[in-house]
Amino acid sequence: MSNDGVNAGRRRFLVAATSVVGAAGTVGAAIPFLGSWQPSARAKAAGAPVRINIAKVEAGQQIVAEWRGQPVFVVRRTAEIMAGLEKLEPALADPESKESEQPEYVDPKNRAIRSELLIVLGICTHLGCAPTFRPEVAPADLGPDWLGGYFCACHGSRYDLAGRVYKAQPAPLNLPIPPHSYETDDVVIIGVDEETA
Repeated sequence: MSNDGVNAGRRRFLVAATSVVGAAGTVGAAIPFLGSWQPSARAKAAGAPVRINIAKVEAGQQIVAEWRGQPVFVVRRTAEIMAGLEKLEPALADPESKESEQPEYVDPKNRAIRSELLIVLGICTHLGCAPTFRPEVAPADLGPDWLGGYFCACHGSRYDLAGRVYKAQPAPLNLPIPPHSYETDDVVIIGVDEETA
């Protein structure tokens, strides 16, 4: 068979155009497929586990993530913060977290699996406002006895850096601790219990 009269340039163009359209179609089909592997916003709001990379959280700093539509506060506590927790116990309403919402596998006093990492839901137990992270010691507006913690500006509730509420506050309970586990040293999963991980 002879190739007389065949336009080689046109053939190359058609082959290239068909290849580009085919590749675009493949990418267009793959993106939704790969996206389906991640939990949707609706699934996350319903309680799908959330992974948080904590590698870059410096000592004394907090990051905020979201789980079930609620803020999750993650604080890397220093040795000074940990020492201050014990000093505050007489001023706290529930220093051993007997009435608090938290998994059984967290230490009831420092309220953590790993003592240096506090993970709490950032919802005041009074009326659901979001308390502010106030790590500074003895600020003028919170007084000389303040060793750092959370202050809810809505009604004045105060929590220490273990999320434990002070006595005589509008908030009745300590900040809740969500179920969580460590996937690696640098990744925590909110919504998966340590016992079942």
